Amino acid sequence: MTDSGKKPGIDAVQQSLLRKLPGVDHLLEIARTDATLSDVPNTVLTAAVRQVVDDHRKTILDNPEAITEALLSDPRLLSEVKTKVKSAMRLNLTPVINATGVVVHTNFGRSLLARQALDHVRGISDRYSNLEYNLASGKRGLRYSAVEGLLCEISGAEAAMVVNNNAAAVLLCLDTVARGREVIVSRGELVEIGGSFRIPDVMAKSGALLKEVGATNRTHLYDYQRAITDATGLLMKVHTSNFGIVGFTSSVPLNDLVALGKEHHLPVMEDLGSGTFIDFSKYGPLREPTVQDSVRAGADIVTFSGDKLLGGPQAGIILGKPDIIAKIRQNPLTRALRIDKLTLAALESTLRLYRDEKTAIASIPTLNMLTCPIESVEEKAASLKNLIEASGDPRLHAGLMDTVSMAGGGALPLMHLPSRSVGIEIEAMSADAIEKKMRKNDPPIIGRIEDGIFLMDMRTVQTDELPIIAHALTTCLKGIDDETTH
Repeated sequence: MTDSGKKPGIDAVQQSLLRKLPGVDHLLEIARTDATLSDVPNTVLTAAVRQVVDDHRKTILDNPEAITEALLSDPRLLSEVKTKVKSAMRLNLTPVINATGVVVHTNFGRSLLARQALDHVRGISDRYSNLEYNLASGKRGLRYSAVEGLLCEISGAEAAMVVNNNAAAVLLCLDTVARGREVIVSRGELVEIGGSFRIPDVMAKSGALLKEVGATNRTHLYDYQRAITDATGLLMKVHTSNFGIVGFTSSVPLNDLVALGKEHHLPVMEDLGSGTFIDFSKYGPLREPTVQDSVRAGADIVTFSGDKLLGGPQAGIILGKPDIIAKIRQNPLTRALRIDKLTLAALESTLRLYRDEKTAIASIPTLNMLTCPIESVEEKAASLKNLIEASGDPRLHAGLMDTVSMAGGGALPLMHLPSRSVGIEIEAMSADAIEKKMRKNDPPIIGRIEDGIFLMDMRTVQTDELPIIAHALTTCLKGIDDETTH
């Protein structure tokens, strides 16, 4: 201490502010008497109080000009504690409004579940179930029996099982069928999916030996034929659902690969990636191979995702010949990669909707958004514009704009869906500021910025979300007024 009684490096102003800053115990005592904080766990409340006191102490030491005595009053500090408590008590995983126009948005949880799937999950989640119990025999059963019959019925496959995602399905199949053996794959099909997760890496982890054939843009049947040796264990085709090569290209059709496999007594596997039961060419110009196509072509194993284009929960679906599926089930990895009961419930309900294509498209949100006619999207956009203009604030400008939506989720990279967006401009606010405000709304509203305008694509916005968006924009305006007042 110096002769004046001050700590070294702290001036008189800082010393005075530090004395006025209440201690943790004092602020805790006040907080515990506040009725709105009565249900807050003590650990959360204590942490919030400590954070508020620490933040102000740091500001006093680093930037004392930013602190006034009013900011250190008990009511003001208690208000800050409540804000931190609210943040700490809020669930980390929260719904967001997807106004990006990307239908299967990986960052936002991919596919929305159908109402029927949600109802079944709720019914299974708070009761015991026959997950692995055969009600007919009274003995232990297989969890896959809940969906195997449905998968075979819809796809035409002879046997089926499911695991927790498609990467796991590919890993499990390769480990079972080709561990220590060569797997022949076209060089142009060695895709990388989200999170830098590559087919060669999955293959290496499975113990299979990758053998590339062909060129990046062209692979022929003779490339596979020349590569077959006594060490070959599997011929594999990977559908490039997350990118497209155009121009001077060539790939081997699955049925030709199957014929080659039969000639050499080798199994053939196709990883469809997204996978779809619906022929999208009925609803647009793009033709995407269906799961049924792969089964009809005679592939011994077919794998694909339960979410993405299927519109169900995250899962890895494996279809194939009964003897191969039986071996896969016996693999010790199967237990580590197995699907849980809630995912299984959601998948079963989603699959049941596919028994009738019209019902599936009407009920499964992903299919509904992908096939939604532009007229319906325009109607939503006009409704939102009207709601926004009803505020009557001249600073807020909403306009309708032609945009393009995407399938997303590493699926249908060449599918461009015509869409309609609502563009927002607010006087005295940049597009970046609007985007940030909307992203911090409760619930968050995620759009995109184009040409200095904040856009919200109506193809991926649900009808009941329109009033929420309009209210959020009103809140943005109120924020400007509050800042002006202060």
